Amino acid sequence: MSVLDEYTKFIFLEDEPEHADIIFLPGSDQGALALRAAQLWKAGYAPVILPSGRYGKLAGKFTGDPACHTEWEYLHHLLLEQGVPDEAVWKEDRATFTYENALRSREVTDAAGLKVRKALLCCQAYHARRASLYYQACFPEARILVCPVETKGISRENWYRSEEGIQLVLTEVKHCGSQFGEVVRKAAKKEISS
Repeated sequence: MSVLDEYTKFIFLEDEPEHADIIFLPGSDQGALALRAAQLWKAGYAPVILPSGRYGKLAGKFTGDPACHTEWEYLHHLLLEQGVPDEAVWKEDRATFTYENALRSREVTDAAGLKVRKALLCCQAYHARRASLYYQACFPEARILVCPVETKGISRENWYRSEEGIQLVLTEVKHCGSQFGEVVRKAAKKEISS
């Protein structure tokens, strides 16, 4: 197996969708994520969708559709356009980065009394590993099934063919170590003390 195969296998996760309690949608300005979530909802895979996100922390504002002020508002609008009823779309509009998307989504499900045993996660394909790690950390009792969406023309088959693809994937690998380190340390302390 080549080094490219190893990176591909690590970053690009994909599961077959199964019936679940909820569909998670981490914040993004990529509308294709909402389209995939709507498709899964229409197919009866889950009764509710939870888009999450205010805007990207680095940008400091939502940079997608100028008619929307938050990632949640944008994704919510697209879900409604796709025929998902408003009552099936839950709201989390404070998160500004992926770990916060997962943490705040947990707050929403807990407040609603939803015990998440299985969830579908619609995220960008090159973001699948990190998004999965964060949601799994915040929902340790649940199976998180990744239903990725190819965005920006970056896929598991072609990421290494462009400088943008290489940069995006290597940044994800870097973030899996640097950003997830604190989560790992907390989990290790909890494991040692129990």
